[in-house]
Amino acid sequence: MDLKDIKAIIDLMKKNSISEFELERQDFKIRLKRGGTNTAPTGSYDETPLVYTAPGVVPGNVTPLTPSAGAIAAASELEIKAPMIGTFYRAPSPEAGNYIEVGSEVNADSVVCIIEAMKVMNEIKGEVRGVVTQILVENAKPVEFGQPMFKIRPM
Repeated sequence: MDLKDIKAIIDLMKKNSISEFELERQDFKIRLKRGGTNTAPTGSYDETPLVYTAPGVVPGNVTPLTPSAGAIAAASELEIKAPMIGTFYRAPSPEAGNYIEVGSEVNADSVVCIIEAMKVMNEIKGEVRGVVTQILVENAKPVEFGQPMFKIRPM
């Protein structure tokens, strides 16, 4: 991701009144947050500085923690997060088998679940290549935007 892409995300955040954005890919993580502590709009808008975190870069005044062996193993796992609010379904219909199970291999084009939002069934793809290690949401339960649904061990 280059600076042009980051600026485009910032513009979209401003146009759509989004206060927080987070994107995590294998060895790259970006988190953008804007907005002040004021809850009521005022004549001028005070923006909180945007924060960019790259691999191996520690923001100022933060002491890095020494990870344990378990934390390193867990950190190597990726999460597939809900891209929208809705109801999570593991299968295309009640009679059909689940898209994936723990131990299933997925790739970027694998459908991993469906999220129903406003009576529309949205197929959610894995977007990563790996093996499913955990399923974090129960079938037919609501999910929030950004909520982790699956843990994947990259291959």
